[in-house]
Amino acid sequence: MQPVTESNGYVERFTLGEGDLCFAVKDTLDIAGFPTRAGCPALVSNPAAEQHADVVATLLGQGCVLTGKTTLHELAFGVTGINPWSGTPINPQFPDLIPGGSSSGSAAVVASGEVDFALGTDTGGSVRMPAACCGILGLKPTYGMLSRAGVMPAHSSLDCVGIFARSSNVLRQVLTRLAIPVNAPLTALPAIGYIPAASSDVDALLLNFLAQADLHPQQVELPLLEDAHRAGLTVISRENWQAFNPLLSDTRVSADVATRIRAGESIDAEALNAAEAIRRQFTAQVDARLATTPLLALATLPELPPTLEEAQDPLSVVNLTRLVRPFNLSGHPALTLPAGTLHNRPVALQLIAAKGQEGLLIQAAEWLAERRRR
Repeated sequence: MQPVTESNGYVERFTLGEGDLCFAVKDTLDIAGFPTRAGCPALVSNPAAEQHADVVATLLGQGCVLTGKTTLHELAFGVTGINPWSGTPINPQFPDLIPGGSSSGSAAVVASGEVDFALGTDTGGSVRMPAACCGILGLKPTYGMLSRAGVMPAHSSLDCVGIFARSSNVLRQVLTRLAIPVNAPLTALPAIGYIPAASSDVDALLLNFLAQADLHPQQVELPLLEDAHRAGLTVISRENWQAFNPLLSDTRVSADVATRIRAGESIDAEALNAAEAIRRQFTAQVDARLATTPLLALATLPELPPTLEEAQDPLSVVNLTRLVRPFNLSGHPALTLPAGTLHNRPVALQLIAAKGQEGLLIQAAEWLAERRRR
């Protein structure tokens, strides 16, 4: 096993803006005056960005202080967060475990308490997975809710700018500053449906977590969940080929990432059409389910996060995104929050709401946090 370069999560540190909330951003979002390198040595000579990504400019204009750019899994194309070139962030609460990818650095600097919140991007779970690994909250908004102008890659039908925080109260403040409304705290939660799709011990812990809050959700199914995961893999593979194949002439792209980028070249129109058909069917299925149960709950990760050593085997991590990726395909907002530990490894609960209902997810997280304090 090759040694993994450790990192505190940052690739650049600086201070921009004035205000009461400090944040960091993944190095796939443009910051004026700094190059966007996406954790890839092939982009080391990128010119400095001329302007901030839209979402960053908004936050700076709303009284937030930017403290730097964070590392990530190379080209945001991986789930472990391991990056020997720009550094693998130490998972603050679980240092033997992967920080999760691809937005590893953003999760790490929030979990360590260095910033109030951080921005990442989520194309197939890349905010929710590292949040789950690091024991914090991670929100993927509805697709298109937050501007992707100034975000790499420029074009994606899956990717969303997402937010990490240690508390639902901070998430409420950030969404408010991004003009996403969050109503007053709830006195009771709406109906919840639970999807048992993880390992039996993970599902048991999560159901017990909900029961401790006096929640006993009905068991529901999304029959196309696995199909949506596979369709999401097809779409991201093709879109990442389109975005990054010009870099493959540079031998500095790591072999693992280069191999997965090349795989997208073989995805033909028939395969894409089939994936898009699953997108439509699964989206309708989720919409119909949410019309009856306004919140869906399931595990964020189907099994416990691996150690750094275990994650050196790519086959050991291939299915870790199978419960998060489907909601990139459908575009629904999703929130992960810590729910406990098993064998000294974190377990996280994922909540799904109707499109445009980010506020409900924050309210639900606040409600659960209040019950845990009692």
